[in-house]
Amino acid sequence: MPPAARSARPAQHSGYRAGLCPARVRHYHGAMATSTPTLHYIYDPLCGWCYGAAPLIEAARGIAGLTIAPHGGGMMTGSNVQPVTDALRRYVMPHDERIAGLTGQEFGVDYTDGLLRDHGAVFDSAPPTTAVLAADTLAGRGLDLLKRLQRAHYVQGLRIADPAELQRLAEDIGLDAETFRAAYAQADGEATARHIADSRALLTRVGGSGFPTLALEMNGAYSVLEPGRYLGRPSQWQADLRERLKSVSYTHLRAHETREDL
Repeated sequence: MPPAARSARPAQHSGYRAGLCPARVRHYHGAMATSTPTLHYIYDPLCGWCYGAAPLIEAARGIAGLTIAPHGGGMMTGSNVQPVTDALRRYVMPHDERIAGLTGQEFGVDYTDGLLRDHGAVFDSAPPTTAVLAADTLAGRGLDLLKRLQRAHYVQGLRIADPAELQRLAEDIGLDAETFRAAYAQADGEATARHIADSRALLTRVGGSGFPTLALEMNGAYSVLEPGRYLGRPSQWQADLRERLKSVSYTHLRAHETREDL
């Protein structure tokens, strides 16, 4: 498995180390604590490994009682915004080829020989992150839009940093045009910057090492999951994650019963 990229180098794709077992377990009992199992997904719309992990996210969404919370990490924002150049293409292509080989995810010719040769395009994570925030606020459709954005970028070679393109893609998944436009305007700028800062703070708190980071929160404890061996095997990932949730729930129940007996 490729080494995980540090969040200090946000322009680099991150990968997974092997295993579903938590690398770290951190306990927090504050405002973010939730009584329902939550899989915190720290992602970036322009991260190739996040696209590679997309089938795992989709599989996790199929687990009843598990909430998936997306957190945009702003990999390509500010000084890390990247204009498309030949050098950028040479850098990302080997990563993308490895992701495709490990996961089976499609990287279309309109991306490899279209968008990655479009020197007028810019890779900026902020606009698509704003769009995901808007979709999530409107109808809890953030993950649906993220999935559409990833396909638009990596298969169709569309410019997902273009607000007009984001508007079309939001409509493509069935969001009302005017309502989405208003929600996007409200989430743009300061709200998106605040969201990215909060996502980075969460990444640091749970001990994540880059994008994507998956942190399972149960009963106030965060466990960072490392599902590298599940890439390309979403059904097995879903089954094992479901079993893990049952196991942790049972352990918590027994601990609660023991305290009551004291």
